[in-house]
Amino acid sequence: MKQEGNTQLVASDYVHLHNHTHHSLLDGLTKVDELVARVKELGMSAVAMTDHGTLSGAIEFYKACRASDIKPIIGIETYVAARTIHDRDPAKDKARYHLILLAMNNTGYQNLMKLSTVANLEGVYYKPRIDHDLLEKHSEGLIALSACMGGEIGERLRSDDYEGAREVALWYKGLFGDRYYLEIQDHENPDQKKINQQILKLSDELGIACVLTSDAHYLSQDDQDAHEVLLCVGTAAYLSDQGRMSLKDYHLHVTDPADVISRWGESHPGIIRTTKQIADRCEVELEFGKILIPT
Repeated sequence: MKQEGNTQLVASDYVHLHNHTHHSLLDGLTKVDELVARVKELGMSAVAMTDHGTLSGAIEFYKACRASDIKPIIGIETYVAARTIHDRDPAKDKARYHLILLAMNNTGYQNLMKLSTVANLEGVYYKPRIDHDLLEKHSEGLIALSACMGGEIGERLRSDDYEGAREVALWYKGLFGDRYYLEIQDHENPDQKKINQQILKLSDELGIACVLTSDAHYLSQDDQDAHEVLLCVGTAAYLSDQGRMSLKDYHLHVTDPADVISRWGESHPGIIRTTKQIADRCEVELEFGKILIPT
Protein backbone atom coordinates (compact mmCIF):
# COMPACT_ATOMS: atom_id res chain seq x y z
CA MET A 1 0.00 0.00 0.00
CA LYS A 2 1.63 3.25 -1.14
CA GLN A 3 1.57 5.93 1.53
CA GLU A 4 2.39 9.55 0.88
CA GLY A 5 4.91 11.13 3.23
CA ASN A 6 3.80 13.76 5.68
CA THR A 7 6.27 16.11 7.30
CA GLN A 8 3.56 17.46 9.63
CA LEU A 9 3.81 14.51 12.00
CA VAL A 10 4.58 15.55 15.59
CA ALA A 11 5.76 13.72 18.70
CA SER A 12 2.25 13.12 20.03
CA ASP A 13 1.30 11.31 16.80
CA TYR A 14 3.45 8.39 17.92
CA VAL A 15 2.73 6.17 20.93
CA HIS A 16 5.08 3.52 22.26
CA LEU A 17 2.89 0.37 22.36
CA HIS A 18 5.57 -2.23 23.13
CA ASN A 19 7.55 -1.58 26.32
CA HIS A 20 9.20 -3.82 28.90
CA THR A 21 9.82 -2.56 32.43
CA HIS A 22 11.77 -4.18 35.26
CA HIS A 23 8.68 -6.34 35.80
CA SER A 24 9.90 -8.33 32.75
CA LEU A 25 12.26 -10.24 35.01
CA LEU A 26 15.88 -10.38 33.82
CA ASP A 27 14.86 -8.89 30.47
CA GLY A 28 13.49 -5.39 31.07
CA LEU A 29 15.61 -2.67 32.67
CA THR A 30 13.26 0.33 32.56
CA LYS A 31 11.75 1.62 35.82
CA VAL A 32 8.05 2.49 35.54
CA ASP A 33 8.32 6.06 36.81
CA GLU A 34 11.30 6.73 34.51
CA LEU A 35 9.38 5.40 31.50
CA VAL A 36 6.45 7.72 32.19
CA ALA A 37 8.73 10.71 32.78
CA ARG A 38 10.64 10.01 29.56
CA VAL A 39 7.59 9.80 27.27
CA LYS A 40 6.25 13.03 28.80
CA GLU A 41 9.62 14.71 28.25
CA LEU A 42 9.54 13.59 24.61
CA GLY A 43 6.16 15.24 24.05
CA MET A 44 4.06 12.09 23.91
CA SER A 45 0.57 11.78 25.37
CA ALA A 46 0.19 8.04 26.01
CA VAL A 47 2.28 4.92 26.57
CA ALA A 48 1.74 1.16 26.91
CA MET A 49 3.30 -1.32 29.30
CA THR A 50 3.67 -4.84 27.86
CA ASP A 51 5.75 -6.94 30.20
CA HIS A 52 6.59 -10.57 29.48
CA GLY A 53 3.95 -12.89 30.88
CA THR A 54 2.92 -10.67 33.78
CA LEU A 55 0.65 -7.80 34.83
CA SER A 56 2.53 -7.32 38.10
CA GLY A 57 3.35 -3.68 37.31
CA ALA A 58 -0.09 -2.67 36.05
CA ILE A 59 -1.27 -0.69 39.09
CA GLU A 60 2.08 1.04 39.60
CA PHE A 61 2.09 1.93 35.91
CA TYR A 62 -1.53 3.15 35.89
CA LYS A 63 -1.01 5.43 38.91
CA ALA A 64 2.29 6.82 37.57
CA CYS A 65 0.68 7.68 34.22
CA ARG A 66 -2.37 9.33 35.79
CA ALA A 67 -0.15 11.41 38.06
CA SER A 68 1.74 12.73 35.01
CA ASP A 69 -1.29 13.26 32.74
CA ILE A 70 -0.18 10.45 30.41
CA LYS A 71 -2.76 7.96 29.16
CA PRO A 72 -1.91 4.48 30.48
CA ILE A 73 -2.38 1.55 28.11
CA ILE A 74 -2.25 -1.65 30.13
CA GLY A 75 -0.98 -4.63 28.21
CA ILE A 76 1.08 -7.78 28.29
CA GLU A 77 3.43 -9.60 25.96
CA THR A 78 2.07 -13.07 26.52
CA TYR A 79 3.45 -16.41 25.43
CA VAL A 80 1.24 -18.47 23.08
CA ALA A 81 1.78 -22.22 23.34
CA ALA A 82 2.84 -24.10 20.22
CA ARG A 83 -0.16 -26.41 20.79
CA THR A 84 -2.20 -26.06 24.02
CA ILE A 85 -1.27 -25.06 27.56
CA HIS A 86 -1.73 -28.69 28.64
CA ASP A 87 0.89 -30.06 26.22
CA ARG A 88 4.37 -30.51 27.66
CA ASP A 89 6.36 -32.57 25.19
CA PRO A 90 9.87 -31.03 25.12
CA ALA A 91 10.24 -31.94 21.44
CA LYS A 92 7.11 -29.99 20.48
CA ASP A 93 6.15 -27.62 23.27
CA LYS A 94 9.35 -25.87 24.34
CA ALA A 95 8.62 -23.43 21.51
CA ARG A 96 6.20 -20.60 22.32
CA TYR A 97 5.29 -17.40 20.53
CA HIS A 98 5.02 -13.79 21.65
CA LEU A 99 1.77 -11.83 21.31
CA ILE A 100 0.97 -8.28 22.45
CA LEU A 101 -2.44 -7.84 24.09
CA LEU A 102 -3.72 -4.38 25.07
CA ALA A 103 -6.79 -3.64 27.20
CA MET A 104 -9.25 -1.45 25.27
CA ASN A 105 -11.70 -1.11 28.15
CA ASN A 106 -12.46 -2.56 31.56
CA THR A 107 -13.84 -5.76 30.05
CA GLY A 108 -10.56 -6.16 28.22
CA TYR A 109 -8.65 -5.52 31.44
CA GLN A 110 -10.67 -8.27 33.16
CA ASN A 111 -9.90 -10.64 30.28
CA LEU A 112 -6.23 -9.69 30.40
CA MET A 113 -6.13 -10.57 34.10
CA LYS A 114 -7.91 -13.86 33.42
CA LEU A 115 -5.47 -14.83 30.68
CA SER A 116 -2.48 -13.88 32.83
CA THR A 117 -3.83 -15.87 35.78
CA VAL A 118 -4.46 -19.02 33.75
CA ALA A 119 -1.06 -18.67 32.06
CA ASN A 120 0.74 -18.49 35.40
CA LEU A 121 -1.30 -21.10 37.28
CA GLU A 122 -2.03 -23.66 34.57
CA GLY A 123 0.03 -22.90 31.48
CA VAL A 124 3.57 -22.74 32.80
CA TYR A 125 6.03 -24.81 30.80
CA TYR A 126 9.31 -22.88 30.76
CA LYS A 127 7.14 -19.74 30.50
CA PRO A 128 3.54 -18.85 31.49
CA ARG A 129 1.53 -19.69 28.35
CA ILE A 130 -1.91 -19.18 26.87
CA ASP A 131 -3.30 -20.82 23.74
CA HIS A 132 -5.78 -20.19 20.93
CA ASP A 133 -8.66 -21.78 22.85
CA LEU A 134 -8.16 -19.36 25.74
CA LEU A 135 -7.96 -16.42 23.33
CA GLU A 136 -11.28 -17.44 21.78
CA LYS A 137 -12.89 -17.38 25.23
CA HIS A 138 -11.31 -14.15 26.49
CA SER A 139 -10.73 -11.87 23.48
CA GLU A 140 -13.49 -9.32 24.17
CA GLY A 141 -12.19 -5.83 24.84
CA LEU A 142 -8.65 -6.67 23.76
CA ILE A 143 -6.45 -5.34 20.96
CA ALA A 144 -3.81 -7.76 19.64
CA LEU A 145 -0.51 -6.93 17.93
CA SER A 146 1.50 -9.62 16.16
CA ALA A 147 4.63 -8.86 18.24
CA CYS A 148 8.31 -9.24 17.41
CA MET A 149 10.34 -11.82 15.48
CA GLY A 150 9.37 -14.23 18.25
CA GLY A 151 5.68 -13.98 17.38
CA GLU A 152 3.72 -16.53 15.36
CA ILE A 153 3.96 -14.29 12.30
CA GLY A 154 7.61 -13.31 12.80
CA GLU A 155 8.86 -16.86 13.36
CA ARG A 156 7.19 -18.09 10.18
CA LEU A 157 8.42 -15.20 8.06
CA ARG A 158 11.94 -15.63 9.40
CA SER A 159 11.73 -19.26 8.22
CA ASP A 160 10.42 -18.19 4.78
CA ASP A 161 7.01 -19.71 5.53
CA TYR A 162 4.87 -16.93 4.05
CA GLU A 163 1.81 -19.14 3.62
CA GLY A 164 2.04 -20.24 7.26
CA ALA A 165 2.23 -16.61 8.36
CA ARG A 166 -0.76 -15.82 6.16
CA GLU A 167 -2.83 -18.57 7.79
CA VAL A 168 -1.96 -17.33 11.27
CA ALA A 169 -2.82 -13.73 10.35
CA LEU A 170 -6.18 -14.83 8.95
CA TRP A 171 -6.96 -16.75 12.17
CA TYR A 172 -6.26 -13.68 14.31
CA LYS A 173 -8.18 -11.42 11.94
CA GLY A 174 -11.13 -13.83 12.20
CA LEU A 175 -11.02 -13.64 15.99
CA PHE A 176 -10.20 -9.98 16.61
CA GLY A 177 -11.43 -8.30 13.43
CA ASP A 178 -10.18 -4.70 13.25
CA ARG A 179 -8.65 -5.12 16.71
CA TYR A 180 -5.77 -7.12 15.24
CA TYR A 181 -2.69 -5.33 13.90
CA LEU A 182 0.48 -6.50 12.18
CA GLU A 183 3.52 -5.16 13.98
CA ILE A 184 6.34 -3.43 12.10
CA GLN A 185 9.37 -3.05 14.37
CA ASP A 186 11.72 -0.06 14.17
CA HIS A 187 15.00 -2.01 14.08
CA GLU A 188 17.76 -2.06 11.48
CA ASN A 189 18.69 -5.74 11.92
CA PRO A 190 18.65 -7.59 8.53
CA ASP A 191 16.23 -10.27 9.79
CA GLN A 192 13.83 -7.58 11.03
CA LYS A 193 14.04 -5.68 7.74
CA LYS A 194 13.16 -8.86 5.86
CA ILE A 195 10.21 -9.54 8.16
CA ASN A 196 8.97 -5.94 7.91
CA GLN A 197 8.85 -6.17 4.10
CA GLN A 198 6.83 -9.38 4.27
CA ILE A 199 4.47 -7.94 6.88
CA LEU A 200 3.75 -4.96 4.62
CA LYS A 201 2.92 -7.45 1.87
CA LEU A 202 0.62 -9.40 4.22
CA SER A 203 -1.08 -6.16 5.23
CA ASP A 204 -1.87 -5.27 1.63
CA GLU A 205 -3.01 -8.78 0.76
CA LEU A 206 -5.24 -9.38 3.79
CA GLY A 207 -6.42 -5.86 4.61
CA ILE A 208 -4.92 -5.91 8.11
CA ALA A 209 -3.55 -2.60 9.39
CA CYS A 210 0.13 -2.29 10.30
CA VAL A 211 1.44 -0.50 13.36
CA LEU A 212 4.97 0.63 14.21
CA THR A 213 6.60 -0.32 17.52
CA SER A 214 10.04 0.06 19.06
CA ASP A 215 10.15 -2.90 21.51
CA ALA A 216 11.86 -1.00 24.34
CA HIS A 217 13.69 -2.91 27.07
CA TYR A 218 15.63 -0.02 28.60
CA LEU A 219 15.26 3.74 28.84
CA SER A 220 18.13 5.21 26.82
CA GLN A 221 20.87 3.99 24.48
CA ASP A 222 23.34 4.53 27.34
CA ASP A 223 21.68 1.62 29.18
CA GLN A 224 22.56 -0.95 26.50
CA ASP A 225 25.67 -2.31 28.23
CA ALA A 226 23.80 -2.68 31.53
CA HIS A 227 21.07 -4.56 29.67
CA GLU A 228 23.65 -6.93 28.23
CA VAL A 229 24.79 -7.69 31.79
CA LEU A 230 21.16 -8.33 32.74
CA LEU A 231 20.80 -10.79 29.85
CA CYS A 232 23.95 -12.59 31.03
CA VAL A 233 22.45 -12.97 34.50
CA GLY A 234 19.25 -14.33 32.97
CA THR A 235 21.04 -16.82 30.70
CA ALA A 236 23.87 -17.81 33.11
CA ALA A 237 26.50 -16.48 30.70
CA TYR A 238 29.53 -14.19 30.84
CA LEU A 239 29.99 -11.06 28.76
CA SER A 240 33.14 -12.66 27.32
CA ASP A 241 31.33 -15.82 26.17
CA GLN A 242 31.37 -16.38 22.43
CA GLY A 243 27.93 -16.98 20.91
CA ARG A 244 26.01 -15.88 24.02
CA MET A 245 22.58 -14.31 23.70
CA SER A 246 23.02 -10.65 22.81
CA LEU A 247 20.67 -7.92 21.62
CA LYS A 248 23.33 -5.36 20.71
CA ASP A 249 22.22 -5.40 17.07
CA TYR A 250 18.92 -3.80 18.13
CA HIS A 251 18.26 -0.35 19.57
CA LEU A 252 15.90 -1.37 22.37
CA HIS A 253 15.63 1.97 24.15
CA VAL A 254 12.57 4.21 24.45
CA THR A 255 12.99 5.89 21.09
CA ASP A 256 12.54 9.61 20.55
CA PRO A 257 9.45 10.01 18.32
CA ALA A 258 11.40 12.52 16.24
CA ASP A 259 13.79 9.70 15.27
CA VAL A 260 10.87 7.38 14.48
CA ILE A 261 9.28 10.05 12.28
CA SER A 262 12.58 10.71 10.50
CA ARG A 263 12.89 7.02 9.60
CA TRP A 264 9.29 6.23 8.70
CA GLY A 265 7.39 9.51 8.25
CA GLU A 266 8.03 9.89 4.53
CA SER A 267 7.61 6.28 3.42
CA HIS A 268 4.94 4.98 5.83
CA PRO A 269 3.29 7.76 7.87
CA GLY A 270 0.19 5.61 8.33
CA ILE A 271 1.92 3.08 10.59
CA ILE A 272 2.93 5.96 12.87
CA ARG A 273 -0.57 7.42 13.03
CA THR A 274 -1.99 3.97 13.76
CA THR A 275 -0.17 3.99 17.11
CA LYS A 276 -2.21 7.03 18.17
CA GLN A 277 -5.40 5.52 16.79
CA ILE A 278 -4.85 2.42 18.93
CA ALA A 279 -4.13 4.56 21.98
CA ASP A 280 -7.35 6.50 21.38
CA ARG A 281 -9.29 3.20 21.40
CA CYS A 282 -8.01 2.30 24.86
CA GLU A 283 -10.00 3.65 27.83
CA VAL A 284 -9.48 1.70 31.04
CA GLU A 285 -10.68 3.30 34.27
CA LEU A 286 -9.55 1.73 37.54
CA GLU A 287 -11.11 2.64 40.89
CA PHE A 288 -9.15 2.49 44.11
CA GLY A 289 -10.05 2.71 47.78
CA LYS A 290 -13.09 0.45 47.63
CA ILE A 291 -13.55 -2.95 49.24
CA LEU A 292 -13.70 -5.74 46.66
CA ILE A 293 -14.71 -9.01 48.27
CA PRO A 294 -13.73 -12.00 46.14
CA THR A 295 -16.35 -14.48 45.04
